[in-house]
Amino acid sequence: MSRFHQLMVKPWVPAEGIVEDLGDRDTSSRAARKLALRVFLAVVAVLFTLLVIAYAGRMAYEDWRPAPQLKLLWANTFVLILSSVALQWAQHSVRRGQMDATRVGLLAAGAFTVVFLFGQVLAWRQLSAMVYFEMTNPAIAFFYLITGLHGVHLLGGLVAWGRTVARLWGDFDVAKIRHSVELCTLYWHFLLGVWVVLFGLLFSGNNLDTLLKLCGIR
Repeated sequence: MSRFHQLMVKPWVPAEGIVEDLGDRDTSSRAARKLALRVFLAVVAVLFTLLVIAYAGRMAYEDWRPAPQLKLLWANTFVLILSSVALQWAQHSVRRGQMDATRVGLLAAGAFTVVFLFGQVLAWRQLSAMVYFEMTNPAIAFFYLITGLHGVHLLGGLVAWGRTVARLWGDFDVAKIRHSVELCTLYWHFLLGVWVVLFGLLFSGNNLDTLLKLCGIR
């Protein structure tokens, strides 16, 4: 009887229990990656919150002179919004199985992000070329620190974006691609929200009292 069962075994057909175990393992792995990203974003949010509080606290000193408000930052903000919208489109497309539209959305998001970073570098150059530029000015030092940290986080996001794009031009698992696109979209939306707050901070002007109250300093 045992020899008969051995002869009837089909090794090329996976056992049902093994398939279910692999599916559960893959699902738990995706949930772990999403949780890890959310924890990382929480840490980044705390970092930028402390930076905003430090900025507001430094504004309370008598020697504070606000940094010049560069109009280029408005254009950069619009470009970053476009990158986030493109990723949202890519996420919507991959959920519908429209892989060509997913590729277009991802490529557009990456292109807009690169344009944003290039625009930030141009803003730094504009600031350094101004007659009254002083690196010892705390507002200007904060400007470089704020925009630099935000840019570094976007560069890190581009690494994950690049891996996702590379998978789309080979043999890929649609479920894994969908998960990667969703993580990239979440990350970009978060950095867009952070930039909107920082952008408002850099253009806060003389609204010192309101800013200090929001930060709990007054």
